[in-house]
Amino acid sequence: MPGYSPELNPDELLNADLKRNVNASRARNVGQLAHETRCFLRRRQRQPHTVRSYFRAPHVRHAVM
Repeated sequence: MPGYSPELNPDELLNADLKRNVNASRARNVGQLAHETRCFLRRRQRQPHTVRSYFRAPHVRHAVM
């Protein structure tokens, strides 16, 4: 695997999902942004099917092996 290849990293799919669902412009301060981020990640913890889907994307399937 190349030294820097974010498109091959399942973590980047989580980051993209986070950015789509937690709108930083709604947060009035850093604390509120942190709170919204934690809430989003806790929701994802209760949605294992969504987390599994990060690893099923064709370009990151190598991470499952």
